[in-house]
Amino acid sequence: MSLNYTTYVNQIANLMVQSQSDTNFQTMLPGMIDYAEGRIYRELDLQATRVSDTTVTLSSGNNSVTLPTDQYILVVEQFNVLSIGTNPSRTPLTPATKEYIDFAWPTSTATGVPIYYAAVNDTTFKVGPAPDQAYPLEVVGTIRPTPLSASNSSTWLTQHLADLFIAASMVFASGYMRNYGAQADDPNMPGSWESQYSKLLASANAEELRKRFQSQGWTPMTPNQIATPPRR
Repeated sequence: MSLNYTTYVNQIANLMVQSQSDTNFQTMLPGMIDYAEGRIYRELDLQATRVSDTTVTLSSGNNSVTLPTDQYILVVEQFNVLSIGTNPSRTPLTPATKEYIDFAWPTSTATGVPIYYAAVNDTTFKVGPAPDQAYPLEVVGTIRPTPLSASNSSTWLTQHLADLFIAASMVFASGYMRNYGAQADDPNMPGSWESQYSKLLASANAEELRKRFQSQGWTPMTPNQIATPPRR
């Protein structure tokens, strides 16, 4: 089953027994979507959120690099220096600390092909040694996709993890409906949806690990509790 913005709103309103035209419901919707998407993206390491950006070029003699902000890379996983010429190659950089780079290359006079990188803040990094020419840089990392909305009617979550998205939304909706605490109409509602969300999250996480060959025995196979020893 997949959803779009219209069918998502329909299902949520139906589960909440709530009129879609209600002003308070319409005000609550963006917050519910933010909660559901933010929680899922933080708790699942989704392949669908990974990007490769090659718009950055290192400056000769400058060991500082600033990532683009038009596509904010939330978690930088890899830096690759791309060679210049007829036989392009990719040199993966090794993550290090800023202090190590400052110690190993205290000045920018010792240049070469960078081999280390370190974060200064969320968008600025240092490389060591400073580049001896203007190398293109490939940055691999994760982003936050465009949220679901009336103008963005479908997302990867609504297409592939619709059940999990609904469950996370209903946890938020329970707060909107004041169904928390002993005096609520249904105090078990948030706990029930939280339990359902946790079960769906576990199965979704197992599938994501399979995609990256990080399942049992570092394979793409479904984890098997019976098979021993683990697959190699």
